Amino acid sequence: MTVHIGDVLVGTVSGIQPYGAFVALDDTTQGLIHISECRHGYVKNVRDILHVGQEVHVKVLDVDEYSQKISLSLRAMTRDPFTGTRVRTKHYWTNHHVDAGFAPIHNAVPGWLKQAEKDFSA
Repeated sequence: MTVHIGDVLVGTVSGIQPYGAFVALDDTTQGLIHISECRHGYVKNVRDILHVGQEVHVKVLDVDEYSQKISLSLRAMTRDPFTGTRVRTKHYWTNHHVDAGFAPIHNAVPGWLKQAEKDFSA
């Protein structure tokens, strides 16, 4: 399953921990709703809001490209009772479509080392 930041998905709560709830998005993909993303305001216990087997509509807040961990939010799906506005999804200024990894840094290191030797040699 391909998941992008900002996607709204339907999943099923598959597990609950003190720090949040795991949501199965399909047979092989799951994400986590952190306790702070369950609803607006303070949440003492995730089990007061969610239960295993419950179907939920969630928004994707982040996808870690290395670990493939998916951060989800219920809170982003509702209006903030204090301001009346919807919570915006975090915006990351990265190029997720470019898969360059560490190659640009690796390619630049020899030049940096030469410059450092030149600048710091006696």
